Amino acid sequence: MLEGMIVKNISNTYTVRVGEELYECKARGKFRNDGLTPLVGDIVEIDRENCYILAIHPRKNELVRPSISNVDVALIISSVKKPDLSLYLLDKQISSIVLARVEPVICFTKLDLLDEKELKDLERIIQYYQKIGYSVFTNSNIKPMLQYLKNKTVVLTGQTGAGKSSLLNQIDGHLDLKTGEISEALGRGKHTTRHTEFFLTNDIFFADTPGFSALDLSQYTKEEIRDSFIEFSHYPCEFKNCMHVKEENCEIKKQVEKGNILFSRYENYCHFIK
Repeated sequence: MLEGMIVKNISNTYTVRVGEELYECKARGKFRNDGLTPLVGDIVEIDRENCYILAIHPRKNELVRPSISNVDVALIISSVKKPDLSLYLLDKQISSIVLARVEPVICFTKLDLLDEKELKDLERIIQYYQKIGYSVFTNSNIKPMLQYLKNKTVVLTGQTGAGKSSLLNQIDGHLDLKTGEISEALGRGKHTTRHTEFFLTNDIFFADTPGFSALDLSQYTKEEIRDSFIEFSHYPCEFKNCMHVKEENCEIKKQVEKGNILFSRYENYCHFIK
């Protein structure tokens, strides 16, 4: 038996990297019977002769969308134009990533499409997310981001057309990943990446993933979603299990009114728990 990592999955054929060698493997039927599906990022044991995955090691974490395991960072690629910036989707991604025990890092793209006022508004948004503890970068200057991500396993995630494959091409031109145009009628991107696959470049394991337009938090409790908004912990509420929605004298609601908590964050939180 050999031990390696699944670096690609296409139509239930799993590419397993063992050292510098790649093996195209199928999963044994017992995984289906056990309700377990191998994921890109899994550490597995394989039968080299018959090219079967025999065992999957325990995962340190797992994301549902995109489907991947054992990552250090989820790099959220968030377009500011075409498609337009959606703080609702950004906050939902952050919550799902935090709840999966993965570090979220934000990268805004397409800043060149913004006018001067829009750039100033974006700068205020960037400063807020940095203030509450998240690392934020832009594709206008990728060197600081690459330095931060060095020697980490990183999955790129974001809505279709946000620029995930374009960013990887910017990082390493040899990858030559396919990119797509934005649908003017729908206002969102057209799918170009069809599967999840790892690439090793600049001492970083990057995973490019298919984009999406929807994300579901229904698997989590209201309390878990509340606790995924890390800035709430900075302002202790007098109510032990306050949900920060209807309660009077709620400290979080006071901080929103004072401008210390971004109104869009609070508004999105209320939508999520409803």
